Amino acid sequence: MRKYRIAAVSLLLTLLAGCATAPVQEMSDARQALQAAQQAGAQQDAPQEFARAKALMQSAEDQLGVGGYQSARKLAEQAKSAAQQARDWALKKENKTP
Repeated sequence: MRKYRIAAVSLLLTLLAGCATAPVQEMSDARQALQAAQQAGAQQDAPQEFARAKALMQSAEDQLGVGGYQSARKLAEQAKSAAQQARDWALKKENKTP
């Protein structure tokens, strides 16, 4: 019984430690997606979605600064998605222009 209790506590601590780590990869991915969107001209061609992506990224950075790692992770993922969508819209608009 004691072995199971120790194993359960170890598993719980491992899971908690995984949740408490800074979302370094997610933040990096979101920054790269924003940069790609900007390079594709999303500021001009998809301004609302690009602004949304930037606002989400700023919120993620704010959460990261206060230790809200789970919130920062979710916001960074949303920022990445919004930036990718802005980039896609900008590229589509570019291809439609004669």
